Amino acid sequence: MSAIFDFSSLLTVLLLLICTCAYLRDLRPTMFDGGQTLQPGETRLKRTGVLGFFWKMSRIGERLSPYVGASCVVMAINLLFLK
Repeated sequence: MSAIFDFSSLLTVLLLLICTCAYLRDLRPTMFDGGQTLQPGETRLKRTGVLGFFWKMSRIGERLSPYVGASCVVMAINLLFLK
């Protein structure tokens, strides 16, 4: 069955995406900025498209890291012992 239709698989894919994006942003902080720089008068970059989505996933991984880590542990126990 596809990961889109199975809730457990969908959560696993989202957790892996969040963890991967946070790790890649930790290695290269400007990776998801798309080569943009702030113009005079701007207060923040406009992050749109796929790179903007990945930036948001990395931000979730950074700010909620204890919860994401606990979710990864719970998902690993679920996958290893309950399935």
